Amino acid sequence: MLRTIRLQHFKCFETLKLPIADLTLLSGANASGKSSVLQGLVLLHQTMRNHEWSTRLVLNGDSIKLGAVADVVDKVYGRFAFEIGLADDEGIVGWRFSGERSQMSMVVDEVTINQTTKSAPEELQHMLPRDTDIKITSFINHIRNLTYLTAERVGPREFYLHDDPQVATSVGPSGEHAIGVLHSGRDEVVLDELVIDGIPPTRLRQVEARMQKFFPGCSLTVEIVPQANAVMLGLRTADDTGFHRPIHVGFGLTQVLPIIVAALSSGKDDIILIENPEVHLHPAGQALMGQFLAEVAQAGVQVIIETHSDHVLNGIRRVVRSGMPPQKVAIHFFAPRSEGRAQVVSPQLDSKGNIDVWPRGFFDQFDKDVNYFAGWGD
Repeated sequence: MLRTIRLQHFKCFETLKLPIADLTLLSGANASGKSSVLQGLVLLHQTMRNHEWSTRLVLNGDSIKLGAVADVVDKVYGRFAFEIGLADDEGIVGWRFSGERSQMSMVVDEVTINQTTKSAPEELQHMLPRDTDIKITSFINHIRNLTYLTAERVGPREFYLHDDPQVATSVGPSGEHAIGVLHSGRDEVVLDELVIDGIPPTRLRQVEARMQKFFPGCSLTVEIVPQANAVMLGLRTADDTGFHRPIHVGFGLTQVLPIIVAALSSGKDDIILIENPEVHLHPAGQALMGQFLAEVAQAGVQVIIETHSDHVLNGIRRVVRSGMPPQKVAIHFFAPRSEGRAQVVSPQLDSKGNIDVWPRGFFDQFDKDVNYFAGWGD
């Protein structure tokens, strides 16, 4: 699993060295750098996956589009280059990229593996020299195959894409392949730790059972559209009704479904990045989402989420209080860069789910509002 992400001169960061746990929660103000952490990983992912032999970092692809070099290099301290570094239990890998400000990809200037640096590499495979140690290659494969879900997930549709499973290996950044992945892998067995007792351990049945946790009475069907590369999703929320088109059920169902499909399609040490898992969920559902993602992390899937929801945080805290080791959870609060203030503060959980420090702006708006109405001011 990843243990550290290091960014230098990338977007809003002069230097960031961020600890990563089995479950990592990124919180904080808008435009403070949370998404940038995920984007650094996704840039590596899309280059490794879609441009296997490239010696350049691709800034615009199927997973993410970040524009030109000028858009991704820190405008205060950077010039024409930035660095991304990753560490796990077996090794450290770092890259330095550079380019002209108007270019839409960046050359790989250096690759450093366990303190050995190769400058201006002429031949790379998956962003690494071909003679790389196999353990590092295995580690990089998790980046190449990670799942990234943006906050703008596909909503209700008449039908959904159905691609070859060799092509659509994940649910896609917008969840556009989620229904296809669910159909093609409907009979695949999910991780033992995520199986709900009394339900067949296959992906389709377990996804349906998990959906029922969020939406009681929910059932689903997934059927191929004849003579088309498409599948249709049928949903219902009670046993005494028929299956409806997604447009006729709550919007939240189609927002939660890609997250559940992604989680239950994952294996040990896989990585899932999720922006705003709370979208279109009421508070109880948001708390349940936090609990679910904590369970996924406990099962051996590494989960990194960006969230603005204190309910998601509290759902995670409940799982820790129920027995999840607190060291398996990392919480990071991001603040806009300013003089005299740390850009990232990392509150710690104890075994009872208590948080040791609450920086100003860290999920404290409810308390501020209550104080205001009580006449105590801000």
